[in-house]
Amino acid sequence: MAATNALSDVYAMGGRPLTAMNIMCFPKTSLGKDVAVQILQGGFDKVHEAGAVLVGGHSVDDLELKYGLSVTGLVHPNRVIMNSGVRPGQILILTKPLGTGIIATAIKGGLASAEAQADMIQSMTTLNRVAGEAASSYGVTGGTDITGFGLLGHGWEMARGSQVCLQIESGQVPALTGALDYAAMGLVPAGSWDNQNFCHKILTVSPEVRPEMVSLLADAQTSGGLLLAVPPERANDLLALVRAKDAPRAAIVGRVLEEPPGTIRVL
Repeated sequence: MAATNALSDVYAMGGRPLTAMNIMCFPKTSLGKDVAVQILQGGFDKVHEAGAVLVGGHSVDDLELKYGLSVTGLVHPNRVIMNSGVRPGQILILTKPLGTGIIATAIKGGLASAEAQADMIQSMTTLNRVAGEAASSYGVTGGTDITGFGLLGHGWEMARGSQVCLQIESGQVPALTGALDYAAMGLVPAGSWDNQNFCHKILTVSPEVRPEMVSLLADAQTSGGLLLAVPPERANDLLALVRAKDAPRAAIVGRVLEEPPGTIRVL
């Protein structure tokens, strides 16, 4: 999951990962070497799947386990995807379902089903490779990966940076197994509430939208999908491509409006 998350930063800008370096803090007195080997092997496997090369790294003895990657990649300067590159009239595609933060909270509370856990793990360990590497070929000029600030927080970065309005069709937003049910039970992490509170001044929500759906849109994701702004004439083609490859639940979740700039509207 950590490796997939790190690699997504390159894919979010339309790039191709080239190299990665391990960064590990490991409590050697409380965890065995076999755990470290499994973590490093998992990271290596994901880097290899991305077509990149692991070129070493750094490890330290620490009381708390931490692991991640420093990733470099390549993208042509004229094809960089930025969160300030969104244009009115474009269609919004989300490549992964939301809900990793909610389900992680349910796991901590001992309430998450086996199906929900498996769905979350499958999503979090799936690379954004196909969508990221193909996006610019389909006319994508603006986009981002959905991580800690949730779809609302990262969507606001896009809306503000591009001076547009993002209109989200909540009924089209894909959710991980059980995520909406757990949100309705109040199993929402603190970071997701912070995201919702942070965005409330620029957010307009239709009265028909359920509170748990707003919680899902604000949910802090780890290794989430890409949110891409695609020209309307190319949106279905890109959607078909990513669904056929590595993102079967990718969906068109809204569109880009001209007014009011720097805002999000949820229907």
